[in-house]
Amino acid sequence: LASAVGTLQRGSYELTDNMVIAHLLARVYIEDQRWDDAIEELDKVLEDNPENYDAFYDLGHVYFELGDYEGAISCFENVVAYKENNELIYYALAQAYEANNEIDKAISNYLKSIAVTDKFTLAYKKVGILFMARKDYEDAIEYFEDYVNFDIPQEEKDRVNKLIERIKGVSRK
Repeated sequence: LASAVGTLQRGSYELTDNMVIAHLLARVYIEDQRWDDAIEELDKVLEDNPENYDAFYDLGHVYFELGDYEGAISCFENVVAYKENNELIYYALAQAYEANNEIDKAISNYLKSIAVTDKFTLAYKKVGILFMARKDYEDAIEYFEDYVNFDIPQEEKDRVNKLIERIKGVSRK
């Protein structure tokens, strides 16, 4: 990483108008968890091209890592405006909403990620957990049952099946 940072910093210094280098440098900073440096480079990229959804996506992840969930949501919403029907973007947006305690919006975006790719196993598990947390047991069971039908490790299937049985017991009461 140190070599990549040095090379890209030199390129950025010598070619100040080259936003590809600035974006690559930002990604190396992200890999190295140099969040403030990454934000600075991504801001530069977005100032030059405010419709660069890749830069918004990267910036959203930086904000998420820093615990600025509203900033992450804003960035991911910008990405959705440019690039619809991408399960990974909806999933990232759902995680940011979940972390910001906006459960209904998180569920909505997890469901959108499933609508784009009905084989996106992580979204099934996450939406099941959120339905369970809000005591929508029937919906939680439905998504957990769908989840265990995927090719996941048997140990995980066993844990989730036990959870389904516990939920069924709670929902009967």
